[in-house]
Amino acid sequence: MSATRYAYLGPEGTFTEVALRTLPEAATRELVPMLSVPAALDAVRNGEAAAALVPIENSVEGGITATLDELAGGEPLMIYREVLLSITFALLVRPGTKLSDIKTVTAHPAAQPQVRKWMAEHLPGALWESAASNADGARLVQEGRYDAAFAGEFAAATYGLEPLVTEIHDAENAQTRFVLVGRPARPSAPTGADKTSVVIWLADDHPGALLELLQEFAVRGVNLMLIQSRPTGEGIGNYCFAVDAEGHIADRRVGEALMGLKRISPKVRFLGSYPRAGVSPDEVRPLRAGTSDVAFTEASDWLARSQDGRI
Repeated sequence: MSATRYAYLGPEGTFTEVALRTLPEAATRELVPMLSVPAALDAVRNGEAAAALVPIENSVEGGITATLDELAGGEPLMIYREVLLSITFALLVRPGTKLSDIKTVTAHPAAQPQVRKWMAEHLPGALWESAASNADGARLVQEGRYDAAFAGEFAAATYGLEPLVTEIHDAENAQTRFVLVGRPARPSAPTGADKTSVVIWLADDHPGALLELLQEFAVRGVNLMLIQSRPTGEGIGNYCFAVDAEGHIADRRVGEALMGLKRISPKVRFLGSYPRAGVSPDEVRPLRAGTSDVAFTEASDWLARSQDGRI
């Protein structure tokens, strides 16, 4: 395995590259752009890279399905850490292009919900075509295949384009969450401000099936930060669920919730416990009474005493 290489969703000039370069360890790694999320994660699976940074969620549209599906299927991978990046788009064009010249635009599919209203107002007749990434859309504009691309303003110089319009966003304070993914390993130590990600499959389709899964978290006071259904590919109505929960697998409440899930679900894939980006332990909401590690230990000790007749 190449321990000195990190893959990322490319080509050069993507928001993913910008997010990756915020990590201190990126300065000592060879950063390798890949043309798709599956290609970036496959580079980790086949040993071409030690880790890959890929987008997994944005604050406008939710989960990035290509990433969620890749993590749910194939050879297991693990999330090591996450990065949050504020997102604003520029409309990149070839020099001399005016707004009235634009008939076709392109960008990554996740960008469309973030610029849809702006397009309806300023480019109502333009045809949208999806690209593998926002930077790849800029490359396609450079080649003359499209008139404009929504991408980061920083990508303009890389592809010989000009930012015709900047600061484009339908939602204020839009953010994208990226995850650094590698081969399965022991999770990093708890920090007090952590997140645990799993994918859960339903045993069968019956009333309350999803509720039964969620109750494993709820009764232990574990807050869920994301839950998104994804088709399993095994027919209409068959779904798995990508879940992000507050806390670390080493926390008693989280560990016991995962054990509870394993008892009632035919398959649970652990995707990792890792520090939450931009959150300190002091900012984490207080635990519900009876859900701390101390409370779980005291309850366990009480049960042991009761079983031994030491009431």
